[in-house]
Amino acid sequence: MDTQMVNVAADSAPGWVTGLMDALGAPGAGIAIALENLFPPIPSEVILPMAGFAASQGQMSLLAALLWTTAGSVVGALALYGVGALLGRERTIAIAAKLPLVKTSDIERTEAWFVKHGPKAVFFGRMIPVFRSLISVPAGVERMSLPMFTLLTTLGSALWNTVFVLAGYALGERWEDVTGYVSTYSKVVLGIAVLAVVAFLVVRVTKAGAGTRRRT
Repeated sequence: MDTQMVNVAADSAPGWVTGLMDALGAPGAGIAIALENLFPPIPSEVILPMAGFAASQGQMSLLAALLWTTAGSVVGALALYGVGALLGRERTIAIAAKLPLVKTSDIERTEAWFVKHGPKAVFFGRMIPVFRSLISVPAGVERMSLPMFTLLTTLGSALWNTVFVLAGYALGERWEDVTGYVSTYSKVVLGIAVLAVVAFLVVRVTKAGAGTRRRT
C-alpha cells in the first residue's frame, strides 16, 4: 500500500486494518472482514470501500477484493453459526429463562418465527448492520441446513460487499464519503432496534404490574 493510500486511509480505518492490507493485500481485507463478523464494532463500511480504493490504486485486483472480502464474510458467519450450534436449543432456552422479563414463550415464538422465515432472515440480515453477524447464531441454534446457510450467507454477503467495494473503487480518494451514508443507515436501524426493545420491556413490565394488582 503506497504512502498516499496510507495517509488517506489513516483518518478513518483502524491502523491494524491498514496494516493487514499493506502486508497481505486482498487476503488481508478478507481477514479484516472475517474479524468484523466476529466483532461487529469493527466497521465493514470502512474496510470494504477502503479495499475498493486499494484496488483503484493497483494495490490489489478488484476481483480479488470482491472474492476475498466475501470469503471473509462467510468464514466469520460460519464461526458464529458454530457458536450457535454448540450452544444448542436447550441451553439457549435455559439461559434465556434466567434473564429478567424474558419468558420461555418468547424464545419459543422467536424460534417458530425463525423456522418459518430463517432463509429470508439470513439472506437479508447480511445487509443490516450488527444483525448481519448476530443472525448466524440463531441459524446455528436451530441447526439450519449448513449448505443452505452457506449459500444464503455467500449471496447476501457478496451483494453487500460488492456495493461498498465498487463504491470505494469508483470514488477513489473520496472513498470515505461512503461511511457517512452508511453511518446514517446504521443509526436508523439501531434506533428502530432500541425502540423495539424498549416497547417490549414496557409491555412486559406493564403486564407484570397488572398481574400483581389482580392477585392483590
